[in-house]
Amino acid sequence: MTTDATTRLIRAADHFLGKGEAALTAQERQILERAVNKQAVSRDPGVEFEERLTLGQRLADQVAKLGGSWGFIIAFGVFLVFWAVGNLALAGRAFDPYPFIFLNLMLSMLAAIQAPVIMMSQNRQAAKDRDVSAHDYEVNLKAEIEIMALHEKIDRLRDEEIRGLVLQQQAQIETLTRLVEKHLGAGAAATESK
Repeated sequence: MTTDATTRLIRAADHFLGKGEAALTAQERQILERAVNKQAVSRDPGVEFEERLTLGQRLADQVAKLGGSWGFIIAFGVFLVFWAVGNLALAGRAFDPYPFIFLNLMLSMLAAIQAPVIMMSQNRQAAKDRDVSAHDYEVNLKAEIEIMALHEKIDRLRDEEIRGLVLQQQAQIETLTRLVEKHLGAGAAATESK
């Protein structure tokens, strides 16, 4: 960073955030640099996050998406009813007679595998939410800085306009004073000549 840019960053940090340069977090420094250099902060953190996912992570997300859907619940309910009715109908020839011990074993294994996969997906979603939250903070901070800068510009323009109006009024007052003095002087001269 150039000396001029560093100076502007230090002034902006002190002015907008009330912090010295050394007290800035890396995130605040980056936002201030972008604000000072008039660069955009907006990006899509969801797309960036999705690009970093491995095949296993994508698979875990799909399993969690499928396992948490009404389609899965209905299909699994139908399967369980079919399993129970089928085994009860076969009576003595049933491959898993009542109380369906083999079905319980399969359900336990499914739950033992599905639960950690869903937790991995939830942890990744929480990490994604943190990324989105951090990005929202960055955008909000830059927007605040830009709004404060706009307020200052508007205040400066208003002050300059008021100063210009005051100078214009002073010039008009001086002109009116000269005209009155001239008029009074002309009136006094006319009175003396009579």
